[in-house]
Amino acid sequence: MTNPLDLLAERGFVQDVTDPDELRRLLGSERVTFYYGADPTATSLHIGNLVGIMAMAWLQRSGHRPIALAGGGTGRIGDPSFRDDERPLLDEGTIRANMARISEQMGRILDLSSPEVGVVLDNQAWLGDLGLVEFLRDVGKHFSVNQMIARESVRRRLDEREHGISFTEFSYQLLQAYDFAHLYVAQGCRVQIGGSDQWGNITAGIDLTRRMHGGKVFGIVWPLIERSDGKKFSKSGGDAVWLAADETSPYAYYQWFLNVPDADVGRFLKLFTFLPVEEINALELASAAEPSARIAQRRLAEETTRIVHGDAGLEAATRATAVLFGDDPFAGLDERTVVDAFAEAPSVTLDTRRLVDGIGVLDVMVATGAAASNGEARRLISQGGVRVNNAPVTDPAAAVGPADLLAGAVIVLRVGKKRYFLARFA
Repeated sequence: MTNPLDLLAERGFVQDVTDPDELRRLLGSERVTFYYGADPTATSLHIGNLVGIMAMAWLQRSGHRPIALAGGGTGRIGDPSFRDDERPLLDEGTIRANMARISEQMGRILDLSSPEVGVVLDNQAWLGDLGLVEFLRDVGKHFSVNQMIARESVRRRLDEREHGISFTEFSYQLLQAYDFAHLYVAQGCRVQIGGSDQWGNITAGIDLTRRMHGGKVFGIVWPLIERSDGKKFSKSGGDAVWLAADETSPYAYYQWFLNVPDADVGRFLKLFTFLPVEEINALELASAAEPSARIAQRRLAEETTRIVHGDAGLEAATRATAVLFGDDPFAGLDERTVVDAFAEAPSVTLDTRRLVDGIGVLDVMVATGAAASNGEARRLISQGGVRVNNAPVTDPAAAVGPADLLAGAVIVLRVGKKRYFLARFA
């Protein structure tokens, strides 16, 4: 049987490990409690976080016990790691709502049916009760300011005169280190996992646990995941692919993975699916033999969409794909899917009251920029080049009304083969 550490390494989840030989022996001989944390700084997790959840799932499938740590306490501070500016502080209601979403999303992939199998914890439960004097006395005394400043994530911010770093964010590494020390005592937690940007925070927790409790604990980090074409998926960069269907529809999620470059597909199959490595290797060979068929990308899109959105989400994504890339009318598509599918299309918002008596297709074409004038719009229709919600328009006097709105809000115009325009009614 493959050792869990070697399994993680084979699938791309390992960049650095503390004491790899000892950790390998531990994971191969005992049931180990480990944790991965995500702060509730957004309304949803994204696929960068999904790397961590999948690593947790593999360790859980290998017989180990995960703690999914939703950082209600640290989320009130904000991790400065490799950020150029201060995170905005969130109010209590927002944090609680975000926490609920994080817990639900982790529970889709991990078995959290009982605390003995896996558990979601909120570090506000212990950080919120810490007194400042107590914290400085018991925790702060173990940290060297010189070492804290020397960390790359802090040094970068100190070098930026415009932004700098607040004491609030500077203290974040103490809080995350304390999480590890607390979980060691309260939960018997021996391992923390995270992205490579968390290496300094993780090793600080390892050192603090040793100093406070004499405990031997370990850390594993994976490389930060980027596409070979340079496309990132970070929420700070505005390029996140969210796990929540109301933020990134199952259709858009499916399409993102369907369109990953050939150079990435094997790596992403290992990270984002539960397919055996042997099957992944076979998919890569099949794709290399017939690149245009995108065999591996299709399997990647199907598997990861099913993992995150379930069978219903995958069915919705593949149905929308078939409709949007075919000639069938767009009936039944929800607004989120339409907006995601035509995010790059020119759009205009029109007054819903104009729909009461119907609004002419000519007027919609001019309003969206699909035609410069009514005359040009008539000519395009007479040439058979105009579609509304993918249904051909043959009469220049045609109008659209409430019944024509997709999900009660949107109309899609197509002019020619590939020019799309959106009219949103509000």
